[in-house]
Order: sequence, then C-alpha cells, then structure tokens
Amino acid sequence: MTRLMRIPIAHPAGKVLLRQIKAWRNKFFVFLTNRDVPATNNISEREIRPSVVFRKVTNGFRSEWGAQIHAGYRSVTGTARISGQTALSAIRSLVDGTFVVA
Repeated sequence: MTRLMRIPIAHPAGKVLLRQIKAWRNKFFVFLTNRDVPATNNISEREIRPSVVFRKVTNGFRSEWGAQIHAGYRSVTGTARISGQTALSAIRSLVDGTFVVA
C-alpha cells in the first residue's frame, strides 16, 4: 500500500482520494489483527438493502426531511434488532429519551 501511495497523481480527484486513503489507512486492515472484525462489509450491505429497495420502489424521496426520517427510523430499528429489542420498544425508548445501545 505504501508503494501504491507513492505513485505520482496528476488528477485533482486522485489527490483527494489519496488524502482520504492516508487519513483512513490504519482502518483498512483491522480485520487482520482483530478476528472480531469481519473481512467484508456484508453486514452493512444487508442493513442498507431495505432502504435501497424502498427508494427504488417509491422512486426516491420527495424531500430531504423524508429521507432523514426514513434513515433515522431504519437506524433506530436496526440497532434495536441487533440489541435484541423490538422496533416498537426502541421507538418508545427514543421518544422517552431512554434509548440506549446495548
């Protein structure tokens, strides 16, 4: 990776990408030293899949706030499911101000 990062870059977008890679470099191969971290992002891909399908079926969101509401709902209910809670109990906890990630 170090050798690849030393290759001269001419395009401005490539320079931006290189800067981002340098900033996140120590996060790329965590799975090699920590066996609890999966080597793929399959879990993340599965988590966002329902939102992608929803967006495609409804032809996108008509407003920014609608997209934000949907993202917030999916985040809370997805976190609840992973933590062993029901979506309803998580939403109630969020409204009550007691929502805690286990």
